[in-house]
Amino acid sequence: MKQTFTLKEKTKQILILLIPILITQLSMFSMVFFNTMMSGRYDSADLAGVAIGASIWNPVFIGLSGILLAVSPIAAQKIGEKNNSEVTAIVKNGLVLSVLIALIVIIAGILLLNPLLSIMGIEGRVYEIAFHYLSGLSIGIFPLFAFNVLRSFIYALGKTRIVMVILLLAIPINLVMNYILIFGKFGFPELGGAGGGYATAITYWFILFMTILVILKLQPYSTYKIFAGSKGIEWSKIGEILKIGIPMGLSAFFETSMFACVTILLSRFDVTTIAAYQSALNIVSFLYMIPISISMALTVVVGYEVGAGRNKDAKTYSWLGIYMAMFIALLTGLLIVFFRYEVASLYSSEPAVVALTSHFLIFALFFQISDAMQVTAQAALRGYKDVNIAFIITLVAYWLICLPVGFVLANYTSLGATGYWLGLTAGLLVAGIFLSGRLLHIQKHKFSYASSTAN
Repeated sequence: MKQTFTLKEKTKQILILLIPILITQLSMFSMVFFNTMMSGRYDSADLAGVAIGASIWNPVFIGLSGILLAVSPIAAQKIGEKNNSEVTAIVKNGLVLSVLIALIVIIAGILLLNPLLSIMGIEGRVYEIAFHYLSGLSIGIFPLFAFNVLRSFIYALGKTRIVMVILLLAIPINLVMNYILIFGKFGFPELGGAGGGYATAITYWFILFMTILVILKLQPYSTYKIFAGSKGIEWSKIGEILKIGIPMGLSAFFETSMFACVTILLSRFDVTTIAAYQSALNIVSFLYMIPISISMALTVVVGYEVGAGRNKDAKTYSWLGIYMAMFIALLTGLLIVFFRYEVASLYSSEPAVVALTSHFLIFALFFQISDAMQVTAQAALRGYKDVNIAFIITLVAYWLICLPVGFVLANYTSLGATGYWLGLTAGLLVAGIFLSGRLLHIQKHKFSYASSTAN
């Protein structure tokens, strides 16, 4: 097939996919925000319990969701090949895999949650809230994992707005259910912070129900007959998802757990330093929604073009997405640096915390650019279904560069906690450079322009 889009049109195509994905990501982020905020309004112990529960759940969820999101690049390539029956088979078996993974998580939770919370040495009331928050959240594990498979299918079709609409409809439901179950309104029990877990689980069921309804009733989703008769479990298809998904999931898990590890290492510093680090990290995490959304769009468009045999277009999209993410990271980073005191003041009224948060935000500028490069380069590689080398690169960068460099700088120089920011930035920069190098390599040696120019 011949090249049909100019660079301007390609940029527009990425933006068309990107903006709804970004709003979707922010909508999912807001659920955690509502849980935390409303639990804090109820009681400080409930806030602590929810925070601990979220810190246990997030690495598990992000890692396992990474496996299921492999449906997106696989389906995108099949759609590019116009192989609809294979798309249907991948999605159906992705749903089977989501149920199996959810079962494993629930069983592991039953066996390990109490021992894990006990090892952490948490105070009684906080322990109870964390346990019941995660227990409530577990009711939503099945729909959440199934939704991630169906969302990947919808994204692979290049249709991102409908998921955005569903998530926007879910926000008020989550907010209302949080209010009812945390504070015990309208005759419901007063569950405190634990109510946030149940509220979020209910919201996940609503999201899944709406997504299934869309796939059953609307074109082009209904064409694929995802919920029609089945051949039964096809282990080869599950194996195909796991082959791509396990490295994706492990990369996401190691990145998330690395940040959790830094938080633990920072506990030796004073309260002001810990509060300032968490505030700065929260700001950076919020801004990270932009490059992660670009990366999700990038995986789809690159996968589709590779499947269609348009390797020149796939290459153009790859680098366009990387440059776009880095440019936006630079702009948002500069804005944060210029207004760092005002931004820091949103998180604390204590002058010492505001001053240190502002200091950390200067280093966050370079952190953001490095992170934007590595996450989008990794996403482009996923579009090519090249994930194993990327996994090794990220594992080395996160655990053999980020943490050791940060630890040495923080504990054996005068930099203090700032050393961790420099360590994180150095590791992410190395990951970005080597992932970009890997991308250049496969584009040159495995996906040349031959098939594109032959058409």
